[in-house]
Order: sequence, then C-alpha cells, then structure tokens
Amino acid sequence: MAKLYFNYSTMNAGKSTVLLQASHNYIERGMKTYLMIAQLDNRAGDGRIGSRIGIGANADTFGPGEDLYVKVQKRLGEGPCACVFVDEAQFLERQQVWQLARAVDDLDVPVMAYGLRVDFLGKLFPGSAALLALADEMREVRTICRCGKKATMVVRKDEYGQVLTSGEQIAIGGNDRYVSLCRKHWREEMGEPKPES
Repeated sequence: MAKLYFNYSTMNAGKSTVLLQASHNYIERGMKTYLMIAQLDNRAGDGRIGSRIGIGANADTFGPGEDLYVKVQKRLGEGPCACVFVDEAQFLERQQVWQLARAVDDLDVPVMAYGLRVDFLGKLFPGSAALLALADEMREVRTICRCGKKATMVVRKDEYGQVLTSGEQIAIGGNDRYVSLCRKHWREEMGEPKPES
C-alpha cells in the first residue's frame, strides 16, 4: 500500500543525500524512480538535485500552479515507477501536496517528500504545513547545533555574517547564508522573538 512520506529537518541535515541514497536503492534493485525539485532551487543546476557531499541526479522540476498529480500520472504512463521523490518540498503549494496525496491514493505510487519544516523566523512553510497535516508517515532527518544538541531551527545571515530577524520567507542559499541551531541558541541569535498574538 502506497504512502505519502514527509522527511523534514532544518538546513544542512542531509535531506538531499538521504533522498538520493533512497532513490539509488530502488535503482540498484532494477526499479525506476521519478525525482522532482522546486524550479526556484537551482543551486546544483537547473533540474538537478545536489548534495553538499557531492552527489547528485537529474530531476523534473515543479513550479507554482503546476498540477503534480498530472505530472506523476504522465510519468507512470511512460513506464513503471516504484517511487516518486520530491526535494525542497517546503516550496510545494498546499494544493500540490493534496495532488501528491491523490497520486498516492489513486495511482498507488509512494511519494517521499523531503524539505524544511520551518523558516528562519520559526514559521512553517505552507508546503510543510500541508505535509504535516496530510502525510501518512513523517521522519525527522537530524543534524546538530554548535552546542551538540539536536538542531531544529535555522538562522539566516547577511553578506556580513549578521543574523537577519526579518525578510522574505524564501531566499535560496546554503552554508553561506544559513546556520542550523537548537531552539535555545536560535532564540539567543534572534534576540528573543515575540510570539504573534
């Protein structure tokens, strides 16, 4: 029975590495997979999933307004596909998460989505919120803070290394812009952000 999986973490935890390894495991056993990544993340190249440790694979891209059920259905029409993998799943629209859930339910293909849970301000991404609500199974990919505790948050830095406490939710970057921290150190870096009422 196919399921919708959400593998989440903070920045630099190795989500793309885990995704590529899982896809490789299927391929090694003679099965085919379908990889997708958000169009706006082209750090590894257009239509390419890349890992900080140097491995990568070509992928189809998804953008705003695209129907992912139709994309998966089309891919299945081209031949067998054992699993669909989605990288940078935080950039999915809520409706696209529902489309992936429908692909799981109606096309009987497992979908494994990998993405961030929260942004640098500690707010859920819309795609992540929908995945937290709809996923059949959730798994945390863990990384550590500078203190050795589990990192669950991330700060964004400017070009001078200063922590930003405001800005757009989406800004593509890697180790040059983002640092993963435990909640305590995130609070310290952000200057004790006030909860919204």
